[in-house]
Amino acid sequence: MLTPEQAIVASMMVPLAGAVLIYLAGRAPNLREAITLVTAVILFGVVLTLLPVVLGGARPQVILFSLLPGLQVDFRVEPLGMLFALIASGLWIVNSLYSIGYMRGNKEAHQTRFFVCFALALSATMGIAFSGNLLTLFIFYELLTLSTYPLVTHHGTEKARDGGLVYLGLLLSTSTLFLLPALVFIWYIAGTTDFTVGGILADKLKPGELAILLALCVFGIGKAALMPFHRWLPAAMVAPTPVSALLHAVAVVKAGVFSVVKVLVYTFGIDTLAQAGATDWLVVLAGFTIIAASAVALTADNLKRRLAYSTISQLSYVTMAAALLAPLSLIGAVMHIAAHAVGKITLFFAAGAIYTAAHKTEVSQLDGIGRRMPWTMGAFAIAALSMIGLPPAAGFISKWYMLSGAMEAQHWLAVSVIILSTLLNAGYFLPIVYRAFFVAPPADPHGHPHGEAPLLMVIALTATAAGTVLLFFFPDVPLALARQMLNP
Repeated sequence: MLTPEQAIVASMMVPLAGAVLIYLAGRAPNLREAITLVTAVILFGVVLTLLPVVLGGARPQVILFSLLPGLQVDFRVEPLGMLFALIASGLWIVNSLYSIGYMRGNKEAHQTRFFVCFALALSATMGIAFSGNLLTLFIFYELLTLSTYPLVTHHGTEKARDGGLVYLGLLLSTSTLFLLPALVFIWYIAGTTDFTVGGILADKLKPGELAILLALCVFGIGKAALMPFHRWLPAAMVAPTPVSALLHAVAVVKAGVFSVVKVLVYTFGIDTLAQAGATDWLVVLAGFTIIAASAVALTADNLKRRLAYSTISQLSYVTMAAALLAPLSLIGAVMHIAAHAVGKITLFFAAGAIYTAAHKTEVSQLDGIGRRMPWTMGAFAIAALSMIGLPPAAGFISKWYMLSGAMEAQHWLAVSVIILSTLLNAGYFLPIVYRAFFVAPPADPHGHPHGEAPLLMVIALTATAAGTVLLFFFPDVPLALARQMLNP
């Protein structure tokens, strides 16, 4: 058995070692893909060993080195990071299964590079999850951007390169222009960037200054896709569907909202922000992003574009709920990170399965497809219920907590946003389900109607759909970690 400290280091080294072995096995596809799966399973096992330690109240730490006094690269496992690491490492297993079926089914080129970059991205994700301070988080945040860029531009077309340029340009510019100066300033006034229970900025700044510093941090975390720094996300939809699943569920966007919540709770401090009223503007902006992105999703015919704008909206639920600073809404924000992960990865898996089996990309092309692909569209329907916030799916629990927190804080704008956006969610998801199951399919001109996608893809999307339901009935672990974050 690994010690907790060894497990922290192993969580980053296992995917790195996997990336090297995947590269070396590049000429043997079966071996390469076996290494990918084994690496993912080992990583999840390593992360899982830390769960009872954290639930027991321990906060294991590893300090690598110091750059300057109060500025060091170190890792510490706390409840929020524990949940993020569990989500990312667990979903890497099913994403790997799906990726094997997708890459083979579509005869994609450069498959070895794809699996190598995927492993590198997971290593960076673990670094973010277990970052002990803002400096460490910044370093691994940037590494995640760089390691996922080749995945976004995987197809090598002009459209892919253009999408990758928007992806890289927006994420690097926001982090270096906003987050880096905020990091330096925080270190200057607090003498540290450590993530600390209660925050490190109490009595350090006036309310207006605190709000400005918060804005630098929030806009600097471009992966949270808060408007107006959201365009990278739909631009990245040029990537293969397993990459879209990585971006939207496993790593990138989750790294964004995770970082926002972590900075709010452990850098600024809930009480400090509440006393200064420094998050009022953030509630309004996140609420606007939720409604505006939902409106765009409502009009999008391209399925992946609709899902992309749905993600922008769903991410801002987390930001808005955290910015309310109410205990129930913060629990809802943390729970929604988990609920959105399993739900949205299922939706993207389904979109990729439809493309692989039927070569359809538009919502208007999906008439009757549920009769030909019942497993795929059944999983899609379950995940859609979760995004809307209906039982028996995990999204119901997170939205219930967020709505209860908004009402507890008597923030009626947030209450209105949650209710209106829920109706909009239903407006852009339910027509897809209706088309799939209740509209007659067009006649197949070749007389050979398609069936389901390759088996590995169907297994993966069925597993994540089941996870969405199981998380509704058994939400104990994410809820326990969320409560520990608030009551250490």
